[in-house]
Amino acid sequence: MLWLAVHLPWLSLEAFGATLPADQRRRPLALLADHQVQAVNAAAAAAGVQPGCKRATALALAPGLQFGQADAARDAQALQAAAHAALAFTPAVALDGAATVLLEVAGSLRYFGGADALLARLRQALQPLGHRVQIASAPTALGAALLARWRDDLASGPHREDLAALQRLLDEAPVWLLGPGREHWEALQGMGLRQLSDLLRLPRAGLARRFGEDLLDDLDRARGIRPDPRIWLSAPERFDARLELAMRADHAEQVLHAAAVLLAQLVAWAQAWQSRVQAFTLQMHHEPRHRAEAVTPPATALRIELAEPAADIAHLQALLRERLARVQLAAPTLELRLHCHEVVQQPPPNAELFPTRHSERTGLVRLLERLRARLGDECVLQLQPVADHRPERACRAVPVGEGAGAALPPPLSRPAGEGLPWPRPVWLLPEPLPLPDRQAMPWFEGRPLQLLAGPERIETGWWDGGLATRDYFIAQAADGALVWVYRARLPVADEAEPLWFLQGRFG
Repeated sequence: MLWLAVHLPWLSLEAFGATLPADQRRRPLALLADHQVQAVNAAAAAAGVQPGCKRATALALAPGLQFGQADAARDAQALQAAAHAALAFTPAVALDGAATVLLEVAGSLRYFGGADALLARLRQALQPLGHRVQIASAPTALGAALLARWRDDLASGPHREDLAALQRLLDEAPVWLLGPGREHWEALQGMGLRQLSDLLRLPRAGLARRFGEDLLDDLDRARGIRPDPRIWLSAPERFDARLELAMRADHAEQVLHAAAVLLAQLVAWAQAWQSRVQAFTLQMHHEPRHRAEAVTPPATALRIELAEPAADIAHLQALLRERLARVQLAAPTLELRLHCHEVVQQPPPNAELFPTRHSERTGLVRLLERLRARLGDECVLQLQPVADHRPERACRAVPVGEGAGAALPPPLSRPAGEGLPWPRPVWLLPEPLPLPDRQAMPWFEGRPLQLLAGPERIETGWWDGGLATRDYFIAQAADGALVWVYRARLPVADEAEPLWFLQGRFG
């Protein structure tokens, strides 16, 4: 077996500071739990603030210290996102403690091209989540977890698949890596027991009486002497995540910055299911206004539908940015919720060296998605054919991708033997333009038109009161432009009524 352990040493601070601006994340920052400092960043540690000190002591050491409240649920959600990213590589994923994810990858090495290639792709999948990671490998689950908590063992070193090599390395590891070792650290340090090898030189019965069986049990499982069964994780069928903002968001750009955290977690969840996102909903929960007469909705919901399923964070952010640009926040936003259950299970698209029809179509689909997000669905239309010979009624405009999850229609094609006798223009006038005629020839812009092709006869519409009896011609104007005109075939009651009409232009 080969285990990879992904340890997130700064999980709590990173989960809290993800919604803060970059300049504030660089300032001294500490998390509080029960009026005590639980975690500090590098800037706060440089000022002398240490976990365990009181709030007043921390402020005395660093007057500009920013405080945040520790939140176990927020940390669990961030750790779950890392587990979802790991599920894209193996179904054997488990948690170890509050900040470590374990992967058993022996069965996945051949598929991903070896341990080094899998590790590189794992780091790439974890990168959008914004966490610092320490990764180690070992033939035992707990051994890999201890090494990852100790250091980033695979930053430059080899994978360790030999149990004897693992045991030699664990002998040098500090005792505080073990859970019971942290609990009894002061007593162990007072006895001169600083490394795991120090424990092996003492009688086991005496260690068990003094520090409990759990200390020896963890040591044996890490060294591969005892079995270490694990409970595998599975991704939920629906994605629901919430994010309480560290600072209230007064405009859309602040909301987008915070929503990027949830989008990264959404993509990790979709990749765990080997799926791509079809649609998602972002809810912005507002701060109640302090005026009694003001009516503020508790939340504003934005539903984003994709014409083609995707799992690209940058693309999802671009769509959300376009939609947020058109939204006026009813009140400052305090919390975000992201919900998604509409996914399509399909593999990612193959990389292409040269453009193909599929890649060109993908580019068109994404352009239309951004236009829909920026302008609104009702402003981006496509033509849908209608079974009618009258050109002005032969198609209708409908929203692109009408209906949830609808994709672009395929290009229109005609069966063999059903082609039109003459080409028709793409651009039709909203209403046919009457043309004067002289000597039975139509004139346009003060000059006669030259008829090049035709007639194409249409007789239809007697059943709905829109009778059309016309002869269509392709004509050339004096400037060389091609136009589409028709002549009414039925006699007119008034000789002053026009017989010729301009209906379209060729591009």
